Amino acid sequence: MNNLNLITPNLIPVYPEIFLLVATSAILLIDMFLSDAKRMLTYWLSLLALAGCAALTLKGFNGPTVYTFNNMFVSDPLAQLMKLVSYIAVAMTLVYSRVYVNDRGIVGNQLGGEFYSLALFALLGQMVMISGNSLLSIYLGLELMSLALYALVALRRDHTASTEAAMKYFILGALASGFMLYGMSMIYGATGALDLPLVFQAIASGQVDHTILVFGLVFIVAGLAFKLGVVPFHMWVPDVYQGAPTAVTLLLGGAPKLAAFVIAYRLLVEGLLPLAIDWQQMLLVLAVLSLAIGNITAIAQTDLKRLLAYSSISHMGFMLLGLLSGVVGNNLYAAPNAYSSALFYAITYVLTTLGTFGVILLLARAGFEGDKLEDLKGLNQRSPWFAGIMMVLMLSLAGLPPTVGFYAKLSVLQASLATGQIWLPVLAVVFSLIGAFYYLRIIKLMYFDEPADATELKAGFDVRVLLSINGVAALALGLWPGMLMDVSAKTMVTTMSSFLSNVIH
Repeated sequence: MNNLNLITPNLIPVYPEIFLLVATSAILLIDMFLSDAKRMLTYWLSLLALAGCAALTLKGFNGPTVYTFNNMFVSDPLAQLMKLVSYIAVAMTLVYSRVYVNDRGIVGNQLGGEFYSLALFALLGQMVMISGNSLLSIYLGLELMSLALYALVALRRDHTASTEAAMKYFILGALASGFMLYGMSMIYGATGALDLPLVFQAIASGQVDHTILVFGLVFIVAGLAFKLGVVPFHMWVPDVYQGAPTAVTLLLGGAPKLAAFVIAYRLLVEGLLPLAIDWQQMLLVLAVLSLAIGNITAIAQTDLKRLLAYSSISHMGFMLLGLLSGVVGNNLYAAPNAYSSALFYAITYVLTTLGTFGVILLLARAGFEGDKLEDLKGLNQRSPWFAGIMMVLMLSLAGLPPTVGFYAKLSVLQASLATGQIWLPVLAVVFSLIGAFYYLRIIKLMYFDEPADATELKAGFDVRVLLSINGVAALALGLWPGMLMDVSAKTMVTTMSSFLSNVIH
């Protein structure tokens, strides 16, 4: 009888994922036996699970790049940083959503413990995506995240707008997943490899049919564009943002954007960098269309969540400017600056968006969503502090100094100048000026209009503290952006260096 020599994979880099899977399964089981009145236990256990994941990730932070599971999983500086930011984003989402979820969990049993467990399962999918070093592991992570998000959008079963949004999200999401899977199968068929370094080597060898590669690339970019929510694959974004419960909209607008950015980097840079000339042209079209349609269409919106959805489309277009500026004339000298600017932009955008939806959730109460523009009227009279936080966040989204949004846009514009296409940053600035209109309109409503509801805006201690930190951070990172910029730059330089050395060896 032959002995099977099974190689045990190194599990240390996967400890955060294993811990989160076990913790989420346990939370799901515990929640089954809790009454609605004791649902807060699920909330605290979810935050405790996130803290445990953060502790495990921090333990290996700034360590060497490690590959495991036959090189399908990588733990590198980019993965560690983005996982930590994702934990923070999901934790902020849970804190901001606590009152909203509890109110609607008791009334009609529409939202409850399943919100927390599905949010954690979505995070697990994001973590697998972030550490994916193979077409297979990236796709598995993507599907785990997507299935959890589909269920979250559909939680309000008796709400017509939610069920309609969930159907649109599911059908279009399945179509986009099919696009990406078909593109990956074309790349695999052409290169004979699933691991990104091997795909890179096969394409760089020049032995592969370029037509088949580009054909597969088109489908992969289409799938990525859907997950990022950029034009022309943006149709689901405003409908899903508007139809989903506000707590779920907050979840959609946060951590998944970070994971989508990372898989765009993994696939396009680490796997398909030799095809940069082809995918940069595609991203250029997506970025320009997203900046134009996102900013112009947002002006006509009266629903706050739809407005922020179109705002998200324009911001993802801005982030793509950073991604497409890395390779200039087959030279990588501009790559670390370009990719670190896109990384910085993604992190700061998510930080600002979380705070914005945090204020919207404050306006919501039982039977009232608080997601119309007129609901912000006279917010300064109801709560000067929260109005001030919202103003800082709006100025940051508009890209005005001294907020962090200004430096995020400035770094991307500087990176895009390296391409030699001066018209591109000029066009981005023009559309940003157009976009500033609807952000300034929100500030005008808060400070110069009379409130329709004059009741004082109240929030729990945890929400007040976190929202205050969120607003102050958007301002402080604008006044002292150097630290986060340095972290982003160091992360991208180290990640790219370790990947390229792995490819060469």
